[in-house]
Amino acid sequence: MGRSGGRRRDRLRWSKLYTFACFRSSHSNNEAVGGGPAAAGGSAVGGPGFTRVVHCNNSAVHRRKPLKYPTNYISTTKYNILTFLPKAIFEQFRRVANLYFLLTAILSLTPVCPFSAVSMIAPLAFVVGLSMIKEGVEDWRRFMQDMKVNNRKVAVHKGVGEFEYRHWEDLAVGDVVKVEKDQFFPADLLLLSSSYEDGICYVETMNLDGETNLKVKRSLEVTLPLEEDESFKDFQGLIRCEDPNPSLYTFIGNLEYERQIYAIDPFQILLRDSKLRNTSFIYGVVIFTGHDSKVMQNSTESPSKRSTIEKKMDLIIYILFTVLVLISLISSIGFAVRIKYDLPNWWYLQPEKSNKLDDPTRPALSGIFHLITALILYGYLIPISLYVSIELVKVLQAHFINQDLHMFDEDTGNTAQARTSNLNEELGQVHTILSDKTGTLTCNQMDFLKCSIAGVSYGVGSSEVELAAAKQMASGDDGQDIHVQDVWENNEDEIQLVEGVTFSVGRTRKSSIKGFSFEDDRLMQGNWTKEPNSSTILMFFRILAVCHTAIPEVNEATGALTYEAESPDEGAFLVAAREFGFEFFKRTQSSVFVREKFSSSNGPVEREFKILNLLEFNSKRKRMSVILKDEDGQILLFCKGADSIIFDRLAKNGRMIEADTSKHLNDYGEAGLRTLALSYRVLDESEYSSWNAEFLKAKTSIGPDRELQLERVSELIERDLILVGATAVEDKLQSGVPQCIDRLAQAGLKIWVLTGDKMETAINIGYACSLLRQGMRRICLSIPTDDQVAQDANKAAKESLMSQIANGSQMVKLEKDPDAAFALVIDGKALTFALEDDMKHMFLNLAIECASVICCRVSPKQKALVTPSITNP
Repeated sequence: MGRSGGRRRDRLRWSKLYTFACFRSSHSNNEAVGGGPAAAGGSAVGGPGFTRVVHCNNSAVHRRKPLKYPTNYISTTKYNILTFLPKAIFEQFRRVANLYFLLTAILSLTPVCPFSAVSMIAPLAFVVGLSMIKEGVEDWRRFMQDMKVNNRKVAVHKGVGEFEYRHWEDLAVGDVVKVEKDQFFPADLLLLSSSYEDGICYVETMNLDGETNLKVKRSLEVTLPLEEDESFKDFQGLIRCEDPNPSLYTFIGNLEYERQIYAIDPFQILLRDSKLRNTSFIYGVVIFTGHDSKVMQNSTESPSKRSTIEKKMDLIIYILFTVLVLISLISSIGFAVRIKYDLPNWWYLQPEKSNKLDDPTRPALSGIFHLITALILYGYLIPISLYVSIELVKVLQAHFINQDLHMFDEDTGNTAQARTSNLNEELGQVHTILSDKTGTLTCNQMDFLKCSIAGVSYGVGSSEVELAAAKQMASGDDGQDIHVQDVWENNEDEIQLVEGVTFSVGRTRKSSIKGFSFEDDRLMQGNWTKEPNSSTILMFFRILAVCHTAIPEVNEATGALTYEAESPDEGAFLVAAREFGFEFFKRTQSSVFVREKFSSSNGPVEREFKILNLLEFNSKRKRMSVILKDEDGQILLFCKGADSIIFDRLAKNGRMIEADTSKHLNDYGEAGLRTLALSYRVLDESEYSSWNAEFLKAKTSIGPDRELQLERVSELIERDLILVGATAVEDKLQSGVPQCIDRLAQAGLKIWVLTGDKMETAINIGYACSLLRQGMRRICLSIPTDDQVAQDANKAAKESLMSQIANGSQMVKLEKDPDAAFALVIDGKALTFALEDDMKHMFLNLAIECASVICCRVSPKQKALVTPSITNP
């Protein structure tokens, strides 16, 4: 490979945009050798469990003893050439029926067998052979998938500053690799540098944790100069770190480079099977390869799976075999008695010439031989053809699953893949499905639908939840059940709900702009300038366009702008700002550039906003802020976050629209929309200067309380805000979710949905996805809010909940209609008590009687507790 071409010319000083600088350590000798962060972070290095040594750019050392690290070759197969026969045969004879047929086949070789041995051996060989062939074919498919992965190519430093492409399986620990945009990382890597000046890169970890949001990784500052291929000509370093382990989110290690020691943390580690996004390229050094990598450490060997039906069949075989032995024993005892007492009188059988099979002088021996004969003769009580049929059905079912067009993903071109056919019948044994909402029922694709600005609600479009509510009201009015898809496909612009009340559907519901489904002419095409509060609307749009951490990407073929953001909500905000006429199109080291179409009478204007500080969003803060200086030299703070957080930080003169905005937020929430409140503050130069000095001090502090200091300093500036408005984005349902849930319900499956939404929103979403249907009796369990603080508040809450559960159970028992369906809705506070030992069985007995269960306002921890409670009541 030639020169990489250097880094992007619009280099980003990410330490000014992100608060990464507050995580960076100062790498002086004093800190590294003494009690600084390097020493603290790597204090365990060299001890038990921390013996890994990696010689960077010198992979040959690791192929020899005493290191001898494994190659990057991976295998997820169950068998190999040597183990296939013994392991496959063992798998087949784990079945009790096959053991029985093997026993009868061996007995058929004896002289007492009443028919040819071939008639017993051939069916057994056919059944076992067919099953082994099926296992072999399925394992061969796993092998081919492994080969496809192992034969992927990546650029590896071969020496003298040049890179060449090699197969993944040829990688070794210590190799320096160059991974390009949209490629998977071939092994666990230490990030050395990237195409950005500050050494950051975006990583998609969907294959590891299922999350589609991008994660930001950053390199150590000391390796930032390694920015081109030639810079690795003389690169040498030593990594001492933890041994291979399955922990995806932790890493402890040190990098010894240029006679100094630098602490390595998880921010510098790129894990195998995650993908590089939004970054032209990165350089990294291989730390863990193959089965030492964290993703492979988390995988288990391909298990020998046996379905529930197969285990039950073993029990049936035991029963049948017991009956068979009993019949054979009775027959043999009768035969022995007849041989002893009656055979001597049967002169025509010439008893004096009898052999040992019917010797009157040895009736017991004759009975034993007859027992063997009877076992073989009556052996057809256990049909071997049943197993042949089952194996053929399983193979055909797996083929049909793989070829099913209803399970074909048109976007990716992928079909369903049945990697093993042993568990096909388990699909018919599912009785309860537990589902999250975001990313499962919904597709985690956000569409900007509505907004509230200056106390005025904008956006006339309707969400899927609102359409479901319209369906509910319409069907409740005329007694007919209207499917969601009927509402969508209705050619009418309005649905008549009750007399004098209509609900607008609109024919152009599906927008051609991804992330933008907003419909309201008052804000489009610059019409917002005619609104009475145009200055507030201008501030609203600027907050959308500037308050974020996204990066614009230009499609070279079409010239269109796309945005790489850490969350889909942020991407939807930027698309909305662009459609409103505020296009974020460029980011430099310390500035954001926005092209404003309608804010000036002179036409489109490109404005520069200098980013002074960025206070990041996290789950604890529930807000993010950006401090900037506009072209007039005014210092502004833009803040967006959860409404409860923003409202607590409003100034007295910033609450004028709080009541109207709160009402709109409640309406949006009931419509199933995700909401954020937007606010701003004008800062004095002196106030900002004194605060910034304290903020920089907190950022550069070293110690475990650095994050607490940053949070405290952020609180000082994020106050006295002026409320501007709120946004409402829709997380759309996955395609076909209502129809799928409806069919699952018709099949008798019980469906539980666990969501963090409030009860009203969860109920509306339940109607949207057909989880709640017309005619369903709802049982709502919640703990009433009591303003009075009592010592026995928990006791009173439990008694109230127990009474509600008892009433619900009584309602179910008294229901005479056999086709009646019940739905249970419970909030997180009530669920906390319901899962306690003294109430769990009552709650689960009620839940089992309900066709649908919605758990709302539940925390991630409660979600984890619900599943084992159901599976192990």
